[in-house]
Amino acid sequence: MATTKKPAAKKAAKKAVKKPAAKKAVKKVVKKVAAKKAVKKVVKKVAAKKPAAKKAVKKVAAKKVAKKATKAKSTRKPNAAFMKPLNVSAVLAEVVGSNPLPRTEVTKKVWDYIKKHKLQDSVNRRNINADDKLKAVFGGKKTVSMFEMTKLISAHLK
Repeated sequence: MATTKKPAAKKAAKKAVKKPAAKKAVKKVVKKVAAKKAVKKVVKKVAAKKPAAKKAVKKVAAKKVAKKATKAKSTRKPNAAFMKPLNVSAVLAEVVGSNPLPRTEVTKKVWDYIKKHKLQDSVNRRNINADDKLKAVFGGKKTVSMFEMTKLISAHLK
C-alpha cells in the first residue's frame, strides 16, 4: 500500500492556523504558493477557517504584489551621454564604420569584430590579441585587456 504524504506547504499552512505567530509559517506557504498553484487552494481553505491566518496571508501577499509593482515601474533608462552619437576616428572607422555612433554601439561593433576574427585570447579570455586594424586602435599594443580596451577606444571618439 502506498501512503500519501501531505505536501510541506499544506503542513505549514495548518501550523500557521494553530500558532499565534503565524507570519513565518504563512510566508513559507506563500513562497511555495507562487511556485505551485495547487497549494494556493489549500492556503485559501485554511485561511478561510481562521481569520488571523487570512489576515497574515493577505498582508504577505500585498507586500509581494507591491514589491513586484515597484520593480515593474522602474524601467531602466539609458544615460543620454552614452546614447549621444559620436564621431569615429579614421582608424576606428576601419573596424566599426564611419557613421557617428553612440559609445554603446561602438563597443558592440568592436566586440563583434573581435568575435568574428577570433581575436580573444584562448587561454586568458580577458585579453584581446589585436590584428593590424585593432593594433592601430590600441596604440600599437599587441595584447590588451578588455577593461583597457574601452579606455583606448574612447580616445578615438569625439
